[in-house]
Amino acid sequence: MPDFAMLNNVDHQDLRVITERSSRYGDNVMLAMTFPFEFRNVQAHYPILFQGDGDGGYYPVALFGFQQEENLFLDESGWHAAYVPAMIQRQPFLIGFQEQPGADRTRVLSVDMDHPRVSTEVGEPLFQPLGGRTLFLENAADLLETIYAGIAHGKAFVGAMRDHDLLEALTFEITLKDGSTNQLIGFHCLDEEKVQALSGETLGEFNEKGYLMPMFMALASLANIQRLVELKNQRLDVESAR
Repeated sequence: MPDFAMLNNVDHQDLRVITERSSRYGDNVMLAMTFPFEFRNVQAHYPILFQGDGDGGYYPVALFGFQQEENLFLDESGWHAAYVPAMIQRQPFLIGFQEQPGADRTRVLSVDMDHPRVSTEVGEPLFQPLGGRTLFLENAADLLETIYAGIAHGKAFVGAMRDHDLLEALTFEITLKDGSTNQLIGFHCLDEEKVQALSGETLGEFNEKGYLMPMFMALASLANIQRLVELKNQRLDVESAR
């Protein structure tokens, strides 16, 4: 269970964060939530799909593998893609909220003290000797603020896609070199034909709201499903050679 604590330079002066990419630090994940602000970078490597949120809505995800705890971009030597999605980068940090009597809640930087990246011996220091934030922590805080803003924009983006009936259920069966199959079930993707049929007025509205580029980036990203198949086959070859 996560143990989030509000970060401060007294209790956490000696805290460090390990930045190495490895399964032992929780990077062996099948997918991660993603946001329109990073779709351009994400689509260069990963398929962007949409997953149900349990309340009838959807959120975009970057897909790394075909089964739980499978990240086809990760091996013993690290994460092999030029861009790591923001929700992976931000670990072990999270934005928390502090109640202020007679005032609105204020956002604070929190850290998961039980996360395997947290250490007092190795990794990037969070605070300077006199208590100031290190550049590493400042960059982490900036990323969290970007994510915080990206959540609202992402919800609006997905809402617009749904309002125009652009999401379709995706059932994808993949046959691998060894004859085994993998299925993608429970995901949605953008319907390219419906996107192409959008009116100029709608496209203009999407552009004004910052939805147009992410929409096309999500469509383009679907070509990366074949890349995942290739990576899966390569992994099977390595395993069979052992």
